[in-house]
Amino acid sequence: MARVAVVGVGAIGATVAAALQRAGGHELMLCARRDPGRVVVERPDGEDVTLDAPVAVDPAGLTPVDWVLLAVKAHQTAGAGAWLGALCGAQTTVAVLQNGIDHVERVAPLAGAATVLPTVNWCPVEPADGGYRQRGPLRLMAPAGGEGLRDLFGAEATVEVRADFASAAWKKLCANAVAGILAVTGRRTEVLLEPDVRALADAMAVECAAVARAEGATLSDERAREIVAGLAAMPPDSSTSILVDREAGRPLEWEARNAAVGRIARRHGIATPACDAVAALLHAVSA
Repeated sequence: MARVAVVGVGAIGATVAAALQRAGGHELMLCARRDPGRVVVERPDGEDVTLDAPVAVDPAGLTPVDWVLLAVKAHQTAGAGAWLGALCGAQTTVAVLQNGIDHVERVAPLAGAATVLPTVNWCPVEPADGGYRQRGPLRLMAPAGGEGLRDLFGAEATVEVRADFASAAWKKLCANAVAGILAVTGRRTEVLLEPDVRALADAMAVECAAVARAEGATLSDERAREIVAGLAAMPPDSSTSILVDREAGRPLEWEARNAAVGRIARRHGIATPACDAVAALLHAVSA
């Protein structure tokens, strides 16, 4: 039996907690700033899973666990520092379920002697009827050494251990960066069907691909455009977490999802005007 703490009980935290609850065999705990009350996750098959794990709202007195699944947004990581300090020990693995590509650099200073495992999360989930609706399967990717994460979820999630994890991470960042257009416009994926908006999205994706290659990842311009095409082909009412946050008036995860592209591009002398423009607009909206 593994002792598992899910830090952050938003859309992703609730979804992974539901999967772990269904997997069974774990001592599961939810960690949040306040008790979220009854949390229900509607799975893709229509089944409702009501989380029944105990909720901790104060890290004081907690002891290290085997696994911490860090599901707060990237810009909320520092605020989770007390949780990480209490829950992390030398035998702890922190699986970072965040957007962006700087997981280890962001989390390791707060995790003490714990092992920090970056992940890529592909799981469409959104708020619905006071709970969360999971619109597709839970799919996680991890670098070599992430086999334990696969064992943790069993059949309740697809966990792929990738030798070339950097390429997987950059493909996700490309999708996240383009999805920033939804938050800027206040529209769902149908906005990507507008020809001029699609042209902007393609330009952003190609910029991401250039930076990814400079970082040693494999991401062609053609594959980057295919990522945009995949977003545009989603149901027209599909959303993204950064749009959900804008609609709720919350601070946006703009730096990790969008500004990171330009920040890293500057290290290589690569121009990213389309990505920079969208990042600046998201910064303004978030402020």
